Parts: sequence; structure tokens; C-alpha cells
Amino acid sequence: MDHFLQALSHLASVGVIVAAFGGVLWGTLGCALPGISPSIAMALLLPFTVGMDATTALVLLASVYVGAEYGGSIPAILIRTPGTNAASATVTDGYAMAQQGKAGEALGISLISGMWGGLFGLAVLVLCTESLAQVALAFTPAAYFSLGMLGVSVIAGLSGGSLLRGSIAALIGMTIAFVGSDPVSGVPRFTFGSADLLGGIKPILIMVGLFAVTEMLVQITEPPWAKANKSEAKLKLPNWAMSKRLFKPQALGAVIGTIEGVTPGAGGTVAAFMAYSEAKRWSKHPEEFGHGSPEGVAAPECANNVVTATALVPLLSLGIPGSNSAAVLLGGFLIHGLQPGPLLFEKAPDVVYGLYGGLFIANIAMVLIGMVVLAPCIWLVNRPKPYLIACILALVMSGVYAIHQSFFEIFLVIAVGIFGYGMRMLKLPVLPLVLGLVLGYLVESNYRRSLLISGGDPMIFLTDKVSLVLLVLAAVMTAYTLWKEFFGAKDTST
Repeated sequence: MDHFLQALSHLASVGVIVAAFGGVLWGTLGCALPGISPSIAMALLLPFTVGMDATTALVLLASVYVGAEYGGSIPAILIRTPGTNAASATVTDGYAMAQQGKAGEALGISLISGMWGGLFGLAVLVLCTESLAQVALAFTPAAYFSLGMLGVSVIAGLSGGSLLRGSIAALIGMTIAFVGSDPVSGVPRFTFGSADLLGGIKPILIMVGLFAVTEMLVQITEPPWAKANKSEAKLKLPNWAMSKRLFKPQALGAVIGTIEGVTPGAGGTVAAFMAYSEAKRWSKHPEEFGHGSPEGVAAPECANNVVTATALVPLLSLGIPGSNSAAVLLGGFLIHGLQPGPLLFEKAPDVVYGLYGGLFIANIAMVLIGMVVLAPCIWLVNRPKPYLIACILALVMSGVYAIHQSFFEIFLVIAVGIFGYGMRMLKLPVLPLVLGLVLGYLVESNYRRSLLISGGDPMIFLTDKVSLVLLVLAAVMTAYTLWKEFFGAKDTST
């Protein structure tokens, strides 16, 4: 109760309030630009959180995630170009409403549905996370090793459509995690004689390079964005009659967003499309879908905003990020010396509860900011793309340099960005690499500790009951992915 009361005090903290409003504003403006995903918007701010208080920094990053989901719907509705992947499900009916002169109404439905979804997801996060973490407190080093392997196998199988590609990316990430000093003996590994690599490669540098620099390189090769009409910059919130009609699709979106959010690797995009499909199935007016149905906007927007909170459930309780954005938030924890997982609730409960309070403020801020930010978003979308890309890259480089004033780290981020561009061309998913990177130390250190405890006997991973269950789950997930790939390919060929 003391920790909860302390967390409530954060609601009156000027730093947390400013961080929540600032994060939502940045996320909304950033993701109003097509191609700038929530994870990229968060990664751009990641270097600037180094000198902040831990709670303020994490609230800032999480609030970007909240604002980004609404921001992505703005270009989806106005110019038929989704600002985020999850907003792709909003395009069909959102743009159709805009063509009927109802752009402001569609944006209002998106905003209110997103708020309800975010608050529902936050309630799930608060109710489920600590209970799951309490169970994980009983984990031994062998169980922690198996948990890490489960996380890698789940993400590798679910985030790329190919187990092989996902596994390759995860192994690359774990290999990068091995650079630096051995966690047991302290012997330098893979440093190639460079003193800059003795401390290892910081996850923040990899994330900024993969998410921000890579995306800018991709955007250079893409055609210019369409232009938005300034006359559409007037938002209209749904009235009572419309709100009653939207209740069912919003409820469907909330349930589906919860399930998909707590499943690592699924994310807001899957939740949005599933919610759209189910809303059409249960609607009294399914014939309107695809032709400007308000329900076709409400369901996916509610679902992807639920995911902004529920994707943090596996992150906070087990240390496994459920999405790219959650992986970036994991980087924010690591910057401040915090390791998400069951021990987080014992070592830094005030940070966790402060994050809850910040997310509540962020969802309220999303409505307030959403009512006034539409005109600036349209102005931003209409700027020449080369200028915007140049500004974003300058922001990335200045932020990276501000961390340790190191030109080596700037060159490293650029190299990682180029490497990420190559991964994009080869269709290798990014999330398994990031997860392999952040879980590499957890997997290796607990593997070594377990063998020290058992005197070198690897059977400890099977004799430990929790470890055995987790390894079996990892094997089941791998087998399921292989089965899905095999039969999916068979169905396609027929």
C-alpha cells in the first residue's frame, strides 16, 4: 500500500506530468509522418533520457507509445497512408469516411476509441503484472536460462513469418551481446583490441541504429508522401448515439488487444486486423465495412491502444518485450540500471507504480492533445520529405553523441543502421535481434551459474521442474511455428 500511495504522488509530480504530455505530443507528431513507427519515435528520444530520473524517463518513452498509435491514424484517415503498421487496419473505413466529408468524425472516433483502449489495457497491466512476477520470483538460475530461451524462441517464431529468419536474427543479437568481457572470468571477447568495446555494445546504440537510422535509409528510397488538405483539420468527437453504437466494436477490440498484447511478438498490427475482422462479423451493419463504417475505425483503434499497455505485461513481469516498442522501453530500463522482471517489483517498486500513473496521465493527455494537434500534424505531413529525414538524422546523431561524447558510438550507430537496411532487404526481422541482444547476458550468465551449481551436469535444466516446463514450452512454440510454416506453404502451393 505504501508503494501504491507513493505512486499516486507521481500523479502530482511536475516532471511526470510534463513527461506524459511531452511524450504523447512527440508520439502523435512523429507518427503522423508515414513510416515513423512508435518504436522509431521512442528510439529517437532514448539517448536524451540518460540524465533523467528513471521514472520520468520511462513515463516519457511509454507516453510516446501511447501518442504514436493515435498519430498513426491521422495520415491513414486523411491521405490513405498509415503512419504506423497498426493503423493499416484503419485505412479502409477511415479514408472512406474522409471521402464522404467525415474526416473529423473519423479522427474523433479514433481518438476516443484509443483512449478507452489505453485505459482498459492499463487496468489489465496493473491487475496482472505483479501477480505474474510473484510467480517468477521462485525461479532458479536454470529456470531463468530456460525463460530466456523461451523468449527468444517465441519472438523468433512469431515476428518474422519464418522460423529460420527469426532464429538467424536472434542468434545475431546474442552474438553481439557476447562482445566485451566474460561475465564470469572477465576475459575480453570479440573486442579486436578496441578499448571502446571492452564494456560491450550498449543496447541503446543497437536500437537507435536499427529502428531510426535504418528506417531513414528506407524512406530515402520511397516516393514522397501524399499531401493533406488543411480544411480537414477539424476534429469532431462522437455524440451519445454514436458512442452507444461503438460500444460493441470497442469491447471486441479491448478483448482482442489484451490477448494479442500479452502474447510476445503479436503486437498492435495483428490485434488491429483481428479486431476489424471480428467487428465486421458481429456488426448489425456489416455491409458498411469498407465503405466508411465508424465501427471499422473504432475496433482497430481501440485494439492497438490496448496493446500499448498489455505489451508491457511480459516485459515488466518476465523481462520479455512483447513488441518492438516494448523492446525500446526495455532499453530505457537498462539505461537506468534496471532489469525488468520479477525482481523489479522488489528493487524499484516506485518506478513501476510511477509508470502506471504516467500511463494514466498519458491516456488523458492523448485526448487533450489530440483535440489541438491536428493542424500541426497536417503542416508536418506537407513538409518536403528530404528536410524531415535530414532533421531526424541530425536529432539521432546529436542524441547519441550526448550520451558519452563518443564519435566511435556515432560511427557504430551508422554502421548498425546500414546493417539493419541489409536485414530489411533480406527480410530478416528486427525484434528477434533486439531480444537476443538484451537476453544474451541473461541466458549466458544463468547458463554458467547453473553449471557451476550442478558441477557441470547439464541435466540440471531438466531436473529443475520450472526449467523443464519452460523448455517444453519453447519446444512447443518452435514446433508450432514449423507446423504453421509447413502447412501454410502446402496450402499456398495448392
